[in-house]
Amino acid sequence: MGAGHSHSHDDHDHHEGHAHGHAHGHSHGHGHAHSHAPADYGTAFAVGAGLNTGFVLVEALFGYLSGSMALIADAGHNLSDVLALLIAWAASVAARKPATARFTYGLKSSTILAALANATLLVITIGAILFETMHRLIVPADVEGWTMVWVAGIGIVINTATALMFMRGRKHDINIRGAFLHMAADALVSVGVVVAGVAIVMTGAVLIDPIVSLVIVAVIAWGTWGLLKDSVKMGLLAVPDGISESDVRAYLSGLAGVETVHDLHIWPMSTTETALTAHVCMPGGHPGDGFLHEVAHELEHRFHIGHATVQVETGRAEECAVGCD
Repeated sequence: MGAGHSHSHDDHDHHEGHAHGHAHGHSHGHGHAHSHAPADYGTAFAVGAGLNTGFVLVEALFGYLSGSMALIADAGHNLSDVLALLIAWAASVAARKPATARFTYGLKSSTILAALANATLLVITIGAILFETMHRLIVPADVEGWTMVWVAGIGIVINTATALMFMRGRKHDINIRGAFLHMAADALVSVGVVVAGVAIVMTGAVLIDPIVSLVIVAVIAWGTWGLLKDSVKMGLLAVPDGISESDVRAYLSGLAGVETVHDLHIWPMSTTETALTAHVCMPGGHPGDGFLHEVAHELEHRFHIGHATVQVETGRAEECAVGCD
């Protein structure tokens, strides 16, 4: 057994990785690229959830008192965001737990479940808001425009501040991206409510309120579709966005001594970490641990694949693929 270490210098989270080689004849080799734990956004989650919980109560109360469906719709959305933050927070904490004999990868994939749960939660929210909004379009109600303006104005400040706390991590973690998009969309929605409130004060047209509510639903639906699509793909173990299976295959196939590559699988272990398994057929013999260490290093640095398992087979191509799926 031999072990080697490589470290990523990219600005994304570092990932732990390993390459395992198995030659017919019991020769083994491992290469490991060690990573830091996922970024800790505990403070951002706590502050965001606290601020938004307080705001939901205020917004729902004033929405009810002022008769504004737009405010109530926004409160409903904000409530789903509080739940989304709590779910994402719980998954973020779980992903940092060490592996066990039962969960040999730890609980990293809980972040994928969280993203899927949050997308589902948003779909339910859309349905509830849409139902009440359609009722308001049929039976218009009086609305206090200035109440809408002041309450939604507070929302702009709170949601923008919360979104900024998640801005840095949104590019490399769909779980954090979900939290960021929720907050950023909320800030934009609150801007829409302010505009609606001013328009109602100036024109007296109460139908503006449910119309803005429909716009809010459209904004939520747009953001939800992207989150739902990405989380479902991750749940189905699709090759993560940003990684080309054909490029990875071409890299492995182009290695000195490799005749063919088969059983190549690439899948997300979590919202930030990617795993790979592959069989490489090398008739010239097992190249040794150094080869495996270099493959692990290159897969991490070129493709951001931090958990790689490579099996080296020393038969001919037609022999290598026997018994493999």
